[in-house]
Amino acid sequence: MTQVALNAGERIDQLYSKNIQIIQSSQVFAFSLDAVLLGAFAQVAKTAKSQIVDLCAGNGAVGLFVSERTHGHITAVELQPRLADMAQRSVTLNDLDQQVTVLNEDLLNVTTQLAKDSIDTVLCNPPYFKNQPSSVKNPNPHLAIARHELTANLDQIMAVTSDLLKMNGKAYFVHRPERLDDLFATMAAHRLAPKRLRFVHPKADREANMVLIEMIKDGKANGVRVVPPVIVYQADGTYGKEVHQLLYGN
Repeated sequence: MTQVALNAGERIDQLYSKNIQIIQSSQVFAFSLDAVLLGAFAQVAKTAKSQIVDLCAGNGAVGLFVSERTHGHITAVELQPRLADMAQRSVTLNDLDQQVTVLNEDLLNVTTQLAKDSIDTVLCNPPYFKNQPSSVKNPNPHLAIARHELTANLDQIMAVTSDLLKMNGKAYFVHRPERLDDLFATMAAHRLAPKRLRFVHPKADREANMVLIEMIKDGKANGVRVVPPVIVYQADGTYGKEVHQLLYGN
């Protein structure tokens, strides 16, 4: 690991199942289980020719989590300068400057820097909540942008995803089950076909509170598979076997 400077309020967290360290800050943004699950769910090609884009990258967690499984190039796109800086220093911390590029860019403008129809895989942990006047937003603007569709809505994010992907390229999203109708509608509007769903339940007897989605550009309709769910916690409150392994390794 290369040493990097930390700013006030920052810390370095380790994902023990991988040799990855990430700069975090509760003042700005900290990755959580959804990023870990998305990184594990995504299937990325090993080949060095593969091009991968992580939209709404935050501090770069999802792209870093998949970096060990591919020789391809990863581009992390993050609008907020402070988060993009954290992501860049995390890339350097993990000696991945040759493999991972951080773009401090509005994703709505990203096709000015990344060619359309050129990307094999898009990863995205987008804001979950619509920007409605009645919705209560976090007073911290960094967290509000991460959680609410203040700078880009789901339709716009799907449009950019489709623009970036090659024909038959794949995208992997994590979102909320209550937005599935919006997700399916926006996928269909932008030539993206859902192929695999995996629901995430806090406990076995609780409703799902996350959904992982694999989609393919210009894929055939009516081919959706629902794979066995993730159960985060056992009845005694400890992590389930799969989640424990993803966080801490064997």
